[in-house]
Amino acid sequence: MRIEILCTGDEVLTGKIVNSNFSWMSQRLEDVGLSVIWGTTTGDNREDLLAAFRLAAARADAVIVNGGLGPTVDDLSQEVAAQAAGVELVLHQEWLDKMRDFFTRRARQMPENNIKQAMLPATAEMLDNPIGTACGFAVDIGPARFFFTPGVPREMKRMLDEQIIPRLLAKSGRPGIIRLKRFHSYGIGESHADALLTGVEDLAEGVKLGFRAHYPQLETKLTIRAEDEASIQARLAPVEAAIRQRLGNFILAEDDQTLESVVLAALNAKGHTLAIAETFTGGQIAGRLAPLPAARDIFRRALVAPDGPALAAALGLAHNASTAEIAEQLRHSAGIALAVNIALDEGTDRIDLGGAINIAIATPYGTVTRYARILGGRDWVRLGAAEMALDCLRRHLQGLPVDERIDFEKT
Repeated sequence: MRIEILCTGDEVLTGKIVNSNFSWMSQRLEDVGLSVIWGTTTGDNREDLLAAFRLAAARADAVIVNGGLGPTVDDLSQEVAAQAAGVELVLHQEWLDKMRDFFTRRARQMPENNIKQAMLPATAEMLDNPIGTACGFAVDIGPARFFFTPGVPREMKRMLDEQIIPRLLAKSGRPGIIRLKRFHSYGIGESHADALLTGVEDLAEGVKLGFRAHYPQLETKLTIRAEDEASIQARLAPVEAAIRQRLGNFILAEDDQTLESVVLAALNAKGHTLAIAETFTGGQIAGRLAPLPAARDIFRRALVAPDGPALAAALGLAHNASTAEIAEQLRHSAGIALAVNIALDEGTDRIDLGGAINIAIATPYGTVTRYARILGGRDWVRLGAAEMALDCLRRHLQGLPVDERIDFEKT
């Protein structure tokens, strides 16, 4: 089935907003075995939007339109869709009632211009949006089925998963169910992982292996389609086992888990609390842990400073105190202390520069340290250092070596 994604909005077309919606939708469709053939972006102009709809209708079997469902004058998707389909716009009373209830439950008066969001093409099928006021809908324009989605990312994602993907799979005529299995890793590059996993697809019929690199992590994906859940489990089991064995300690989480959630779960299981001291990262490490609900009874303290001497001074230590000494002093605030001290190379911010990373984890049973050099500019080093520090803590809590060499490290 030929699928096109059509994104609307002047702010997207001009680059004022990065079009992350297209990237997410395309990847999500790929995960369930549906490939996007074309991607189009157009501004908030009636003639251009109409031309884009007609072109997409002539070449695609299904078109997902993102944006233009709001209440303002530049939101044109419903109106132009009706024009392209050759039908009238009509009031969808069910959605109007739902919007009014949406505002009432929030003790607000619905503005009159929101009524526009309940005006749909006469032949449209409503696509529910349980978390917003933009009504999604599907309508035929020529031989193609168009699916209209909100521009708000969380609304679009839910509508795609709950409303559109099931309809696309049914339209494609593909039987059975699809499962996506994900492994998240740090410290191993895409080409290295690909080499390590050569042949795993041959361990079971119908399993597709894929990767998505988003530094500092790598996502390894398995996609499988089968007749029922039992068949999926049986086919996936040997492939999952092979991936866990070959990627080993580099796997930090699976599926919807994150590195932060794994670390907090391990701390909770051992009854530990945590304090953090970090330089150069701008508090990224603490910022990833502290907002999570699971951190409430675990996270105790964070110190953020521009360099090691500033951290030492804040803790009443000598100017030249080591990262290990900083962690040990900080442990008076919690059961475990994580200290991260980064020294960036001097010079122009280029990919061939880098930074020295000193990590120390102080526990009731002693202190472990990790030293590494990561090449790259400031952002690369900052992201890598935060990830390495959390991953070292994860490894230590799981009884794994914290000094295992990674692909991004320079000796």
